[in-house]
Formats: sequence, C-alpha cells, structure tokens
Amino acid sequence: MRCTDAQTLIESYVDGELDLVQTVEIEQHLGDCWICSPMHQDTLELRSRIREEVPYFRASADLQQRIRAIAREKRAETNRSLVALWAWSGAIAAVVLFAVITVGLVRRVSESSREQMITQEIVADHLRSLTANHLTDITSTDQHNVKHWFNGKLDFAPPVNDFTSEGFPLIGGRLDYLDGRPVAALVYQRRLHPINLFVWTAPEKYADKATQQTRAGYSILFWARDGMTYCAISDLTVDEMQTLAALLQK
Repeated sequence: MRCTDAQTLIESYVDGELDLVQTVEIEQHLGDCWICSPMHQDTLELRSRIREEVPYFRASADLQQRIRAIAREKRAETNRSLVALWAWSGAIAAVVLFAVITVGLVRRVSESSREQMITQEIVADHLRSLTANHLTDITSTDQHNVKHWFNGKLDFAPPVNDFTSEGFPLIGGRLDYLDGRPVAALVYQRRLHPINLFVWTAPEKYADKATQQTRAGYSILFWARDGMTYCAISDLTVDEMQTLAALLQK
C-alpha cells in the first residue's frame, strides 16, 4: 500500500469503516511507515479532542415534561399558539447557536491537524532531498539563473536572493511537492549545513514575524509575506535560522 492510498483511508480506518482486507493492509503500512504513522496518531488525537471538548447536553426529565406540556397546551388552546411558537423558536435558536459553536471548534481542530500534517511533509521532503542526493534540480549561486529556472514550472514567481556576504550562500533550487501541489524549494547553505526554504502561495495563516517549531531535531520557521507562505528548515540552531529569516524578510 502506498502512502497516498493509506492517507485517504486513515479516517475510515479510525472509524472502523474498512473491510478486513483493507484493515490488515493499512495496519501493516502504518506499522512500517514513519510518514503515515504520525498522521494516524493525529487523527486519533483529533477524534479524542472532539469527544472531550465538544459539549453534549441531555435534556433533564423536568425539561422534557415541560416541553410535552407545551405541546399539549398548544393542541388544546389555539389562542396560545403564538406563545408556543416563540418558545420553539428560542429552542431552535439555541440549537443553531450550539451547532455554529461546535462546527467552529471542529474546524479549528481540523486546521491544527492539517498544519501538523504539512509540517510532517516538510520534514519528509527535507530528509528526502538529503538522503536521495537530490538537493537541487538547478545548481547555481546566481539568483537570476535560479529564478529564471522556475519560470513555467509554477503558477507564481518565488523571490530568489543570494546572501553569500552574510554567510548564507544560495546554492540552487528544485521543484518539490507539498500538500498535494508543486512548490518552490530554494536551497541555501551555512557552512556544511543545507537549508531548504519552501515557498508557496496560500492564505496568510502565519504572521510576518517567523514562528518557530522543532521537529525530529530540525529547526523549522514559518512566516507569510505578500501572499506567499515561507518555511525554512535545517539542523542549524534557531538563532542562525532566525538570522536567515530576517534577511529573507527585508
């Protein structure tokens, strides 16, 4: 089973909706795959958080009796139908409000899970570029050559800069994939440490100031600017990565 197939089945697997054959296949895959296994764990945590954080209210016996009394009174006394209508309208409004709050909570939890999945993909892409000896599709320290190479390969033009004088030389770039779409991967270097800078167009969920994460021993910085999202990843210290982010944000 490939990762793309497994990732589409994880939610169904967690909900117990797969047949025996698919269940066995995905369990074998999750046991061996370090990319899909964290996604499976995130899905389990999402289900647990929804169960724990989304409130559930059961009507009391007294409330149930009152509702039945209102219904009987409505049938018996037509002249009080307007009062009953207002009572039911209030109940409906409360249910709608509860539904809106619940949907908002679920959406926030889902967005958090998706961001975690993107971070996992970034770590996987970074590792793949190092272990597969495929750090660059174009090897060049000339920012104009690298920028021109991306023409026609993406639906946007990633900004390309060289910071050799500041100790972060540009060494090239490549086309990579993130969240199911092609993205630009600009490659810088600090001494012997390669740095992958992923650039893609997306809603600006991140602030202009870089936010820091640490995953699998790598320093990861996210920020957004001019309609583009940036993510830099390396095994450098956080301070050095912040220095590069500051140069890129000028």
